[in-house]
Amino acid sequence: MDPDAVAKAFVEHYYRTFDSSRAALGGLYQDASMLTFEGDKIQGAAAIVAKLSSLPFQQCAHAISTVDFQPSGPSGGMLVFVSGSLQLGGEQHPLKFSQMFHLMPTPQGSFYVLNDIFRLNYA
Repeated sequence: MDPDAVAKAFVEHYYRTFDSSRAALGGLYQDASMLTFEGDKIQGAAAIVAKLSSLPFQQCAHAISTVDFQPSGPSGGMLVFVSGSLQLGGEQHPLKFSQMFHLMPTPQGSFYVLNDIFRLNYA
């Protein structure tokens, strides 16, 4: 499996799903998964989806600027670092963001998000 293709496919899938139906992101997380969102730590797929679904906006469109990745450890994990901007519905100016994912392989040959760290970049 080409790591570059995996990272790019994951990023495309994640943000397309986030922008259209945040509740559908649950399948990417497991009970051991942890999200740090603007400093708030949330653990477990259900709690992560609840957090993402409760964000105070209905419409969002991500524009990805960069995707960097590295293999992570002997178990086939991968670190994926994303930067870009997001446009919230009804807002005039996009917001810059950075997000890091630690992907881990599943026995079925796909990946799940073990760790997810999100920050808005204020300048």
